[in-house]
Amino acid sequence: MEYYESILWSRLDIPGHEVAEQRQTVHGWQLRGVAVFVHEEKPCRLEYDIRCGVDWQTELVTLAGNVGEKTIALELLRNPAGEWSMHGSKVWELTDCDDIDLNFSPSTNMLPIRRLELAVGESARVRAAWVRFPGFTLEVLEQTYSRTGATSYRYESANGKFRRDLTVDEAGFVLEYPDFWRADARWGLQAEAKK
Repeated sequence: MEYYESILWSRLDIPGHEVAEQRQTVHGWQLRGVAVFVHEEKPCRLEYDIRCGVDWQTELVTLAGNVGEKTIALELLRNPAGEWSMHGSKVWELTDCDDIDLNFSPSTNMLPIRRLELAVGESARVRAAWVRFPGFTLEVLEQTYSRTGATSYRYESANGKFRRDLTVDEAGFVLEYPDFWRADARWGLQAEAKK
């Protein structure tokens, strides 16, 4: 079975767009995209490639691009024991984080949504490895996802101080993230692979 979904978002808080795609791979799932936006009157371009296992747990993250004149290059690995490393050095505080969360993108909300497979009315707390923008520092981000409808989730972080009601599509992509992102177009392909 071939599986492919793509989406285009507009930023609502600043000028910018992002395109992302997810596809099934031999070893699990791939989520990759490009975000272009303005930060402090400087153009930014960030490309990411996230590889997940069949269970949607993050295994490899690469991030590259520019924020104004600053070049960004980041590689994160998560091993089966739940330990994370950046450029080969262990980041012990991220141990037991299942997901990556890119602060500048709505794409990574998909990861816990797909991984948890919550039923309507269910909630779950998760720990994410949070890549903060613009410093690209790493922190643990405690999050709660509550499925409030067939295509809706309540997302909470910062002990409930940050809260947004997200609308998603059947692939798990966020369609509406109030105040920050809105989907402009999406496309998908699910077809039998040729024998």
